[in-house]
Amino acid sequence: MVHVVVRGRQQITQALGWGYPAQRSGFPPAFRCDCRIPGRLTRSLTAEGLSSADMDQLMVDPQDLGWRTHTIIRGLTAGTAEPLPTSRHLHNDTEFLMTLEQSPAPSDVRTVYDGFGRIYGSVWGPNIHYGYWENDADDSSVEVATDRLTDLMISGLAAQPGQRVLDIGCGIGHPAQRLVRASDVDVVGITVSHVQVADATEHAAEAGLADRATFQFADAMDMPFPDGSFDAAWAFESMWHMPDRGQVLSEAARVLRPGGRLAIADVIQRDPISPDGRVVLDHICENYAVRSLGTIEEYRTALAANGFVDVEIRDITDNVIRTLLLMADAYETVHDKLAELVGEEQATSLVHFVRRFGSIPESGYVFLTAVRA
Repeated sequence: MVHVVVRGRQQITQALGWGYPAQRSGFPPAFRCDCRIPGRLTRSLTAEGLSSADMDQLMVDPQDLGWRTHTIIRGLTAGTAEPLPTSRHLHNDTEFLMTLEQSPAPSDVRTVYDGFGRIYGSVWGPNIHYGYWENDADDSSVEVATDRLTDLMISGLAAQPGQRVLDIGCGIGHPAQRLVRASDVDVVGITVSHVQVADATEHAAEAGLADRATFQFADAMDMPFPDGSFDAAWAFESMWHMPDRGQVLSEAARVLRPGGRLAIADVIQRDPISPDGRVVLDHICENYAVRSLGTIEEYRTALAANGFVDVEIRDITDNVIRTLLLMADAYETVHDKLAELVGEEQATSLVHFVRRFGSIPESGYVFLTAVRA
C-alpha cells in the first residue's frame, strides 16, 4: 500500500491508500485511488507515466483530477503535470506529499465576476446570464430575453408558495428576486464572491425582499447546510464554473428533501469537437474560470448517479446563442475599461473569442429539471 498525505485548502491532512492489482512488474502503468477529503469532497486521483520496466517516474496530471497539484517527493519539487523523479525501486511504504486545490479555485471565479464581469454587467443589465428568444424573428431586448430565461427556470422549478429554495451560484441575486415574487418562496443564495453577497443583499433590501432572499458566502462543493434543508434548488449558469459538477449534484441531493426539484441552466459543449472548436472552447475555459464544459450525456449520467429521477433535458442552444454576439457587442462598448483591467491584448482577445464562441456548432446550452428521489 502506497501512503499519500493530502493537504487540502483548509490544511486538512489525511492518509490515503492506493490499491493496485498484483503484477509481475509491480505497479501497472496507471492506477487509481479514491481520495476522500473531509467535507464530502471526493476525488479520484489518477497516477500515470509509471514505467512497467523500471518505474522511473510518476506523473500526476491535474487535468484529470480537477485539482491544481503540487507534489513533493523526498524533497524534490516539480511543477504541475511534470514527471517527478523517484527511486528506481518504488517500495510499498514510499510516501508522497501532495497539496491539492480546486481548479478552478473559488478565487478564480471571483476574479471573473468581481473583475471584468462587473464591467460587463454595467452594460448588459442586472441579469448576468444568457437571454432566450423564441425564434430568429424575435426582436426582444436583452432585458426581456434574460427575464424570459429566468421565467423558464422558474417554471421548470415549479416551487410552491412557502417553500425554501437554494440558489447555487446566485450572482448578484436578480433571478432570485424574480423567483421570490413569482412563486412566493424564500430563497437562500450562495456564491464564492463576497462582492456578490454584498451586492445581492443590497439589491434585495432595495426591492423590499431582504426577509425573503438572503445570500451568503459558501462553496457549492461543500455546502454548509444540514441534510434535507431545502424544498427545491437551481443552478443558473453556475455549474460550468464548478471543478466537479458531480460533486455539486451530490451536495444538492444531500441538502434537498426527498421529492425536491432541481433546475439547471448551463453552458455546455456539443460534440463532435473540431480543431477550430477546440481552440475556442479551450480559450473560454482558460479565461472564464471553467475547468471543462459539460455535455448532455454527462449531466444525464451524473444526475442518475446522484439519485435524481424524472430527468427532463432540453437543448435550447438555438434559442439562446444570440446572447454571445450581443455580449461581444456589449464588450466592445466598454473595451477601454476592459483594457485598463486586463490589458489591450487580453481585452481584444476576450471580445474576439466571445464572438467566435457564438458562431461555432460546438457551443451549446442546456436547460434541465430533475427530482430528488
